[in-house]
Order: sequence, then C-alpha cells, then structure tokens
Amino acid sequence: MIANTAAYHFVTIDHPLQLADQLLARAEAAHLRGSILVAGEGLNLFLAGAQADIDGFYAALHADARFTGMRVKTSYSEHQPFARLKAKVKDEIISFRRDDGQPLEYPRAPAVDPATVQRWLRQGHDDAGKPVVMLDTRNLQEVEFGTFQDALVLPIEKFTDLPAALAPHREALKDSTVVSFCTGGIRCEKAALWMRNDGMDNVLQLDGGILGYFEDVGGEGYEGRCFVFDERVALDAQLQPLVDQPLPEPKPSAF
Repeated sequence: MIANTAAYHFVTIDHPLQLADQLLARAEAAHLRGSILVAGEGLNLFLAGAQADIDGFYAALHADARFTGMRVKTSYSEHQPFARLKAKVKDEIISFRRDDGQPLEYPRAPAVDPATVQRWLRQGHDDAGKPVVMLDTRNLQEVEFGTFQDALVLPIEKFTDLPAALAPHREALKDSTVVSFCTGGIRCEKAALWMRNDGMDNVLQLDGGILGYFEDVGGEGYEGRCFVFDERVALDAQLQPLVDQPLPEPKPSAF
C-alpha cells in the first residue's frame, strides 16, 4: 500500500530555497512523489510513498525543532497518486494576500477538535446553546464532491475571493458559532484568523480540516466525499479513494 500524507506548519523559515532543496533531495532519496511548498511562513506538504520511506522522511523533519509539532494526516491507496515529485518556493504556502490573515503575525485563531464538532452537530448547538454554522472556505469545484450538511458555501473560485464573498453573510452569522473548515486545515486557519481580526470573534477553526475530521471521528454530519489535489480525486469518510489506479509512467524529457 501507498501512504499518502498531507501536512502543513506555520513557522518562520529564514532560508526557504535552501530548505526546499534539502527536502527535495531527502524526498528523492526516499522515492517519494508529491509536492513540497516552502515559504517564509512555513511548509505545505503532499507526499506519498512506501510507509517506511514516509516514516523516515517525517521522522527527520520532526527532529527539526521548527517542525516538531507538525501534524501529518495519512490515508492509503494501492497505487501512487502523484506522477512526480516537485518542490517550489512561494510567497505564501497558501495564497490569501491579506495582511490581517497571516499566522506568523498574530496568535493562532481558536480551534475546535473534531469530536467536539461532531457532538455539536449531533445536538444541534454548541455548549452554550448557540447555533453552529459550518463555513466552507474551499472553492466550488471542491464543494461539488461533498461538504458538511447545511454548511455555508461561498461562491468562490479561489481562496483570495473569500473576504468579498463572506461580506453579505456577516450580519446573519453574528449570533452563531462559526466553524471555519477546509480540506486539511491550512485555509481555514488563515480564514479564521482574518475573520477574528476583522471583528468576527465568534469564529473557530476545525482543527485538522475535513481530513482530520474523517481520521478522528468518521463522516457523521458530512455528506459526500472530500476533494483532494491528486489523482485519487476525492476521499470518502473512511479515507478510501474515489480513483485508485496506476498512473502512466512520466515521459522522459526531450532535453
């Protein structure tokens, strides 16, 4: 079986290009495929390979004091879902382009764990009796595969569209507990931080995103699958892929 991992961590990276080169070399040596994104604000990783190779890669990464607390979410497939391995250096590991939504500049927005969200959805309110609104921060292409039941879905094509798309709903949300969520937690972390800095102090983020929810408690309250950014296309609540088939071998470069 192939272990498929998703991980991100916001932490100051003084030399992003140097780290990207180091991680690329380490992943190549471990025969991993996927993507490595590095920015001054942290890491965003989607890597797949044999379990032992994945374990070795992340053990070395966790040994670095900057990444000790990085959570790695894992699912399995029979086939490798990435055609190749690539590493990039970017301005942000997830582009938001909002100064008031940058995790290194402010304390982390409060998070709520999957088991608590499951309980709130089951009982129909939070522990203070307030209605709970699940706010999907993903784009419409992703939402088509599934989302939480009765979630607030915004008509966005990219993450940077979120602030404008949320504006018409802010008044209706003021008396609810809003739980921001996304695939693995990175977008809802920035979104929740921005919303709280912009005056919405009733916003929480779902710790670990949808994949963390599936991993911890299953799919209760969620309808459909979760879109993922590889050839598996989407995962169900048991983290089983919609597509699991061999990829064609990459064509050799003409140069």
